[in-house]
Amino acid sequence: MAKRMILMLTLMAVLIAGLGFVKFRQIQAAVAQNANFQPPPEAVTTIVAKQEKWPATLEVIGTAVAVQGVTVSADLPGTVERIAFESGKSVNAGDVLVELDTRQERAQLAAMEAQRDLARINFNRMQQLVKQGVIAQSEYDNVTAQQKATEAQVGEIRATIARKTIRAPFSGILGLRQVNLGQYLAAGEAIVPLQSLNPIYVNFGVPQQVAANVPVGRSLRVKSNDVGGSEFTGRVTAIDSVINEATRNVQVQATLTNPRGKLRPGMFVQVAVGTGAERPVIAVPASAINYAPYGDSVYVVSDLKDPSGKAYRGVRQQFVKLEGARGDQVAVISGINPGDEVVTSGVFKLRNGAAVQVNNKVQPGNSPTPKPEDS
Repeated sequence: MAKRMILMLTLMAVLIAGLGFVKFRQIQAAVAQNANFQPPPEAVTTIVAKQEKWPATLEVIGTAVAVQGVTVSADLPGTVERIAFESGKSVNAGDVLVELDTRQERAQLAAMEAQRDLARINFNRMQQLVKQGVIAQSEYDNVTAQQKATEAQVGEIRATIARKTIRAPFSGILGLRQVNLGQYLAAGEAIVPLQSLNPIYVNFGVPQQVAANVPVGRSLRVKSNDVGGSEFTGRVTAIDSVINEATRNVQVQATLTNPRGKLRPGMFVQVAVGTGAERPVIAVPASAINYAPYGDSVYVVSDLKDPSGKAYRGVRQQFVKLEGARGDQVAVISGINPGDEVVTSGVFKLRNGAAVQVNNKVQPGNSPTPKPEDS
């Protein structure tokens, strides 16, 4: 019985060993077959790197500020009798915005004008009498003072009536109306915001170490994605006299034209201002850059060899240093050389040594001054 058991175990061991050897040979064959396998080449677009001259540019964040901006308010208390504007409309300097009730003042004006006329008659009469020596000079002086006082009182009431007609202090765009017909306004109560939008200021901060390179008169470019990417040009018109102790930045103010009022006060904008002479860079499309926390890189197409020594067109990953952008382009200051063929699209699916097939029929945007279709 024991011999039979041993024989069966021996046969099972031989069978298992045979099956294992066969499987091992199959795995070896598969490994040998796949050793020379190359995935199909990835379709990419490329450009040949060229050196360009770019001006040294500082890109910062700025805020649009109205050259003139106020909240129009009531000068004197009164009840709103007439509203002569609509929210959001443009007005010219001197246009009537609101009229307050002036019935009481007009009645006072009529009474005072009657007193003024009487005082004027008395003055003319006394003037003749004093020349004839009929009255004393003191009586004439008293009548003269009364005549001047009534004239002044008439002028005061007229000024009060005029101050109850609120006018636009300058040309601009109105905001939202904050009063209603028949509403009682206290002195200083807000009526409507008014902003002058053309020209417009842009305020931004620059580090103290480059402040000397941003003098008054230096031209700059301003862009906002909130207005379809439109670009505006202007000039530095003022530099603050102090440096912020917390940020070590100095505030700079630029003035630029805003003909259609696209920029509004308080709007966030991107400012690009020149800070020095031109510098050599290699401009590549932004789509060519593989951004990563450990470093930015591009893929350069070159002739490579597979493990068997067969040549193919592939890519090598090249880390680069970037400095600034302009439109669709990014400035590379180190990492690639003029003449290198750089992949411009499809970088997300590449790896170091991957085979590629170049197809440049459709290229990504590569303009320093792109114009969006909806701008």
